Amino acid sequence: MSTDRPALDYPLAEGPADGTTLEVAPGLHWVRMRLPFPPEHINLWLLADGDGWTIVDTGLGLDTTRAAWERIFAERLEGRPVTRVIVTHFHPDHVGNAAWLAARWGVEVWMTQGEWTTARGVHAETGAADLATKLDFYRRNGVPDDELDAYRTPPNAFYRRMVPEIPPRFVRIQGGQSLAIGGREWRVILGRGHAPEHACLWCPALGALIGGDILLPRISPNVSVWATEPLGDPLDEFLSALGDFAPVPADTLVLPSHGLPYRGIHARIAALRAHHATQLDAVAAALAEAPRHAVGCFALLFRRPIGTGNMGLALGEAVAHLHRLEAQGRIARETGADGVHRFRAR
Repeated sequence: MSTDRPALDYPLAEGPADGTTLEVAPGLHWVRMRLPFPPEHINLWLLADGDGWTIVDTGLGLDTTRAAWERIFAERLEGRPVTRVIVTHFHPDHVGNAAWLAARWGVEVWMTQGEWTTARGVHAETGAADLATKLDFYRRNGVPDDELDAYRTPPNAFYRRMVPEIPPRFVRIQGGQSLAIGGREWRVILGRGHAPEHACLWCPALGALIGGDILLPRISPNVSVWATEPLGDPLDEFLSALGDFAPVPADTLVLPSHGLPYRGIHARIAALRAHHATQLDAVAAALAEAPRHAVGCFALLFRRPIGTGNMGLALGEAVAHLHRLEAQGRIARETGADGVHRFRAR
């Protein structure tokens, strides 16, 4: 989802080439891995950590990504081993190689409990009830019955392709915790809504914040209601958690998972808040004219066509905006005889 873009400062014009690294602060190195889908790359991070290295996020669990890691191990680690792997959240491009890296180096994976538990749950074998729950969610939010066959794949099929294995154990990190990495303090700030307990890492001494997917420079992260929690209000969680970044100085270098590093964190947060407020107002205004279900709100929220490849993300995002308006008391839900949820302005 595109957002209004504030005048951010981008001190680095481009990222490192495949299989290389770029030092962006003392002991903090930028790694970029390709993705076979938009946004086409993910930013990962290597932190010098005493006699070794800490990796933050891991890329997809694909042979091509592992080959890129092996090149970095051979050419960029200066003979020092990887001693720890930190995963910001459970999404495939972040946790995909965590189990492989842990086994490759004999180290532990550090994650929040919410992200590790969610990863394990999403990766687990699915049954008929899981597929039925997914299809029911699609139907109740406006996907026509004659289109449901296109979605009769296990709800975690893509996830399991991109994440071959979830680490069988983990070291828990928590919001507000301080981690010692390379003799410096890194404070854990949790983002929510995009994922349950997304860990961002702020190092005041370096003036750097590893923001993951929470503070992307050019788009808002996907914030979705999922079939497994059909009445959730993740947009409220997302917007509320942004307040926890208030202590971070404005000139901090924000290191996002996609796009270029930038300065201007508070301008970016203000833009994210304004963007979602505008989206909510647009949906509320349309519902004042006639009731709509979530699919009927797509044209209000998205600038590109929605089809089988992006239905899950789009539907979840549309439902998230409807649930936020419902919680604000601005709209009301009506469930028709067909079982479809439609919303109207109060």
